[in-house]
Amino acid sequence: MHTSAKLQFDHVGVVVHEIEIGRKFFEDTLGIERWSEVCVDPGLGVSVQFGLGATGPCYELISPLSENSPVSAALRTGQRILNHVAYLTADLEAEGQRLASHCCSPTGPPHPAVAYGGRRVQFWVSPLRFIIELIEAPEHQHSYLHTSD
Repeated sequence: MHTSAKLQFDHVGVVVHEIEIGRKFFEDTLGIERWSEVCVDPGLGVSVQFGLGATGPCYELISPLSENSPVSAALRTGQRILNHVAYLTADLEAEGQRLASHCCSPTGPPHPAVAYGGRRVQFWVSPLRFIIELIEAPEHQHSYLHTSD
């Protein structure tokens, strides 16, 4: 099976009602120790925070900014709480075409993301019914600020 060597795993996205409550749960239950700053992204309609434990993986907590947020439905229905798997890429268009050739469908056009310095992100639904996020920031590394007590 051929996969792209141009994709690099970045994070697993999890939808939460409030960043602070999600952060406490991840710290207490999964041992997530380091956190990025909370990033508010009005263009995407969410607040996000990235967390990392001693052995990985990186988690993104995603909280809606309003009822119109694309993740609000996940909280209302309890579906797609474990929301997406994200990968970094240098070429969003080429990787998008590759996903499309494997019967993945975009949820919309690419959008700039505050958490990635304005670099574009795009979400795709796979035929297996999970979401893939492509992030056009191949060298990106999250900055973690503190260790939990």
